[in-house]
Amino acid sequence: MMRRALALVFATTLFAGFPAQAQQAPDAAEMRRQMDARNAIPDTPGDGPYPAVIEEYASLPDHVVYRPADLAPFFGGALPVVVWGNGGCADDGSSARLHLAQIASYGYLVVAPGPRRSGPGATHGPAPRQPRPADGLPPPATSVADVMAGIDWAIAQDANPASPLYGRVATDKLAVAGHSCGGLQAIQAAADPRIDTVLIHNSGIYNSEASPIQSMTVSKTMLRGFHQPVLYVMGGEGDIAHPNGMDDYARIDHVPIMLADLPVGHGGTFFEPFGGAAAQVAVDWLEWQLRGNAVAGRTFTGENCRLCAGSQWTLHRKGW
Repeated sequence: MMRRALALVFATTLFAGFPAQAQQAPDAAEMRRQMDARNAIPDTPGDGPYPAVIEEYASLPDHVVYRPADLAPFFGGALPVVVWGNGGCADDGSSARLHLAQIASYGYLVVAPGPRRSGPGATHGPAPRQPRPADGLPPPATSVADVMAGIDWAIAQDANPASPLYGRVATDKLAVAGHSCGGLQAIQAAADPRIDTVLIHNSGIYNSEASPIQSMTVSKTMLRGFHQPVLYVMGGEGDIAHPNGMDDYARIDHVPIMLADLPVGHGGTFFEPFGGAAAQVAVDWLEWQLRGNAVAGRTFTGENCRLCAGSQWTLHRKGW
């Protein structure tokens, strides 16, 4: 299978991962080596029934779009939309390219902010390095408005006879997701009444409620903005965001919520073949929540759900 063949490529190019809080800050040479290793990982079309392509559109500058290569099966508005917040709120729409192409290969239109700056198909150079302030983290390179621009664009494309997406977008099936800082953007975006479900990877509102990210204000009160089913995907106790995500989960009592925990650390499985285990969980969640697929829902429902028995996952559920 393609997945098995690629596994060797990924294994030889990925650097070893350790819990974020246990690492010392790598020097510039090591950071460059790690980035080169990730950039060498080939793009993949996903392993779903609709092989995905990665594109940039003049009508949506500074964004990357993931979609099925063949759009013919989706005429009649069958293509749900997922907008994505990048890890680190980075200005790189291809930073989670394996994960997002995997989702797209199951028949989704996925949009991430930032040009295509990484991977073998990069069309832009690396983003300029921002000097780190003495106290805290630099301001994010993208905003929640940049994330949500993907939804507005997708809806406009559905109504545009000149667009290849004309009449193909499920404008009533919308999700927002994100990783780390991008997960905070997903929480910010969740209050939009158009959003049907939210996926938050390796993230959570800071328990101190004092954000170290300059110009990004977040607080636990934002959790009240959820009005839809929510899934947190955490990386176990080695995930630096784990305490924040667990505290968010404990506080949320007004919408159905699940938290799926896999001990892989803060980096998740984004650079494993086809986005790894977290990508498949994300696909199953979207299939269940946006398409009502009961088979996909069995990943999460019932005493013997797929994440409940015979797996490394720990699943927390409430409000269902």
